[in-house]
Amino acid sequence: MKPTVHDIASRAGVSLATVDRVLNRRPGVSARTREKVDQAVSELGFVRDVAAANLAKGRVYPLTFIIPSNDNSFMRGLRLALDEATERASVERIAIRIVDVPAFDAKALAEALYAAAAEAPAGIAFVAVDAPEVAAAAEHVIAAGIPLVTLVSDLSGVSHDHYAGIDNAAAGRTAASLLGRFAGCRRGKVAVLAGSMLVRDHRERCEAFAAAMSADFPELGLLPVLEGRDDPVAVEQLVSSLFSDRDDIVALYSLGAGNRGLVRALERLAAERRPVVIAHELTETTRGALQSGLIDAVLNQDAGHEVRSAIRVLKAKADGLPVVAAQERIRIDIFLKDNLP
Repeated sequence: MKPTVHDIASRAGVSLATVDRVLNRRPGVSARTREKVDQAVSELGFVRDVAAANLAKGRVYPLTFIIPSNDNSFMRGLRLALDEATERASVERIAIRIVDVPAFDAKALAEALYAAAAEAPAGIAFVAVDAPEVAAAAEHVIAAGIPLVTLVSDLSGVSHDHYAGIDNAAAGRTAASLLGRFAGCRRGKVAVLAGSMLVRDHRERCEAFAAAMSADFPELGLLPVLEGRDDPVAVEQLVSSLFSDRDDIVALYSLGAGNRGLVRALERLAAERRPVVIAHELTETTRGALQSGLIDAVLNQDAGHEVRSAIRVLKAKADGLPVVAAQERIRIDIFLKDNLP
């Protein structure tokens, strides 16, 4: 028979009310009494069913998600995943609040973190810009005792609770391997298109990609990184100008978003000038480009899994429960035109 709170009270020699205060980490209990209750819990092997307790109390977890207001397919997919999570809110006992901030704007993101912390939600998840002011705001959230998860892109130098995203260095190395293999015997330059090197996911992909290309495909030289800020219009202009100015580009790695603009620029190139292209995120745009041959391979991360992971982790941290690392690992999927779902 499983031990109960009555057993704990009897073993510790305290009232049921005191046991309840200790289990729920509420004030009003002396250190000595708390120690006696904790010892009784350990000796009896008591495992509290936090989910059942919260369900009985009707607890709702208010969660704040801070995301960039980019108009690109990936961020629209992330918003869709948040909308789907909101539809399940009554079942999961969550209340999701979405806060929009300008893309790659560290000051605006830091201000949003401070404002979110002031409302004392059960947890905060945000797409990080890797900047000092954002790190300071994140430290403020953590100091306030609010669980904090980075989403899609991580933050350096801050011991937050979890990162819900792929291994971006592994993604960069994988992109290099695919690009080099597809390029075959071609010799020439490789264009690299990022959103912004201010975000850690793009920086990690770029650095790992460059290292792998240098080691395994030295015959393919990398051009300076172009930053399109994940904006389809800016990306289209950058890529069009690049191919107008150069005739030695044999491959292109698009490690960010804004691929609608990339595809429009590629469509205007003569067939003999089209490069090998490796891109990120399977969207309606990249799916069509895979099918038509404009893009050779797409590395994909499941935005829905990332949102669900962030929610699970924030709820667990709010309850003081451990996180199941294997469940929260976000995989990298590789899509070619041959294996499209």
